Amino acid sequence: MPAVAFERSGAARAAPTPHSWSPAVTQSAAPRRPFYRSPLCWGLVVALALGGGWWWRQHAAADAAGQRRAAPPAAVGVASAQLQNVPLQISALGTVNSTYTVTVRSRVDGQLDKLHFEEGQPVKQGQLLAELDPRPFQAALAQAEGQLLRDQALLQNAQLDLARYRQLLEQNSIAKQQVDTQAALVRQYQGTVKLDQGAVDNAKLQLSYSRVSAPVSGRAGLRQVDPGNIVHASDANGLVVITQTQPINVLFSVPEVSLGQVLRASRAQPGLAVEAWDRDNRNKLADGKLLAIDNQLNTSTGTVNLKARFANADEALFPNQFVNVRLSLGEQENAVTVPATAVQLGKAGSYVYTVNADSSVSLNPVSAGARVGDIVIVEQGLKPGQRVVVDGLDKLRDGAKVTVVDRAAQSRQATQGSGKNGRHKRDGSGPAGKRRASAAQ
Repeated sequence: MPAVAFERSGAARAAPTPHSWSPAVTQSAAPRRPFYRSPLCWGLVVALALGGGWWWRQHAAADAAGQRRAAPPAAVGVASAQLQNVPLQISALGTVNSTYTVTVRSRVDGQLDKLHFEEGQPVKQGQLLAELDPRPFQAALAQAEGQLLRDQALLQNAQLDLARYRQLLEQNSIAKQQVDTQAALVRQYQGTVKLDQGAVDNAKLQLSYSRVSAPVSGRAGLRQVDPGNIVHASDANGLVVITQTQPINVLFSVPEVSLGQVLRASRAQPGLAVEAWDRDNRNKLADGKLLAIDNQLNTSTGTVNLKARFANADEALFPNQFVNVRLSLGEQENAVTVPATAVQLGKAGSYVYTVNADSSVSLNPVSAGARVGDIVIVEQGLKPGQRVVVDGLDKLRDGAKVTVVDRAAQSRQATQGSGKNGRHKRDGSGPAGKRRASAAQ
């Protein structure tokens, strides 16, 4: 029975009708594509993305506009551009340099006997500073003088013989050759005497070198050698260093961009005024004049060296001292000036923020000139009376609204408020005073 059933079912499946439709056979031959891979699905995704981006941009712009409307005007301090005559100055760092710096050395070798100067005290040109042992030089001089006397005697004797030979020659008593030989001997002795005279002069000079004098007037430094030591003409340190401090010079440098201005002012008025100030720029030390301008630029620093001379009568300037130099270049008339804090530097150059009548600010490009103290000369781009922002510049932009505040008044109010709080604490009216009063009760 089971075998017969199997055959019937297999025969039934094996003999389908020719025109019958079979769904199972059709699906296995052509499977359907998933929906997420269809063009319709991707079109919906792109449309949703574009719509979401547009919605986000609209809401972000609305939020930004709301924040701008909600942001309060920035509080700024302002100042008005002034029209005034401005004294032009160039500030630089300078080094005090003595007019003459001389290392006094012995010009001969010998033993140092005495020193005739006080360390740190003024000396005059020609003043005796030191003495070396003169005896070797005196002996050399005596020897040279003795040789001179000997040769002078030989010369005198030869001259007498020559005179006699010439008389005998006139009488034809001797040969002319003997007279010529004697004349040559006289000339030889004359040369020897001249040589001896030079040796005497040199010995006298060497003896004079045993006394060392000041070559210039100035101030003596610390002595470099003590008496009793052997000194040599080749000693590098010498005996003492003398610096001339009256007058005295100051060397300083100015930028290459300022050279033309300095040259024009120097031609118009030779001897420009120069001031020397201390390191902190608080106290003026001396007044002087521009002495010289170097003939070439320093290519490594882009500056040119200048030298000023000061009388230094009170010796306020000391060699190798660092000072602040102010070189006056005359006066610029009718200059438009603003506080230096108002001028900012951007990619396009200098600019200021000007305050308009509607309490908005405008970014105004300017051509900034020289800075003198706390003010800057504006060559172009600003008119007298225009208000410029000097405080609160950090978050400003072109067209922003501002509120003008008086910083000086705020500072005074803060000072007064702190003073009142201090008095309250001292007289017991403050919180601590009240606590002390309640504790006492």
